[in-house]
Amino acid sequence: MDLTRILEIGASVIQRNSDETTTGLATDSLVSALQNILGAQGGGLDLGALVSGMQQSGLGDIAASWLGSGANAPISPEAVTNVIGSGKIQEFASMLGISTESAQTAIADALPEMIDNASPGGELIENFLGNFGNLGGIGDIVGKLF
Repeated sequence: MDLTRILEIGASVIQRNSDETTTGLATDSLVSALQNILGAQGGGLDLGALVSGMQQSGLGDIAASWLGSGANAPISPEAVTNVIGSGKIQEFASMLGISTESAQTAIADALPEMIDNASPGGELIENFLGNFGNLGGIGDIVGKLF
């Protein structure tokens, strides 16, 4: 599965959520906004850093459910802000012309499906990852979750 498809999955989830302000948004706009807030330097999605940040924030069990083969545990909009940062939430909201609350909910809805689809067999696909730098690679991140 390619990067564009993962972003389109996130956009589709947002378009189907219960928030009327996001259900009518264009797929291209959502894809662009998601890539902007989840992107890594040099392209790609930095989902590995996101999962690592969740683990460091005490949300490792939630991230592990997204990487595993079972049901995806939900993440609260507030937890999304803690992991991603309020600046990125505000940037996402601004790009789409929605409230920060709607942005939090949209991202909280999209992330489980995006990471689940980017992690067949429980491992994040290398193509979607940004620069890991000091994180020690995918194996270290996944290993810390279980």
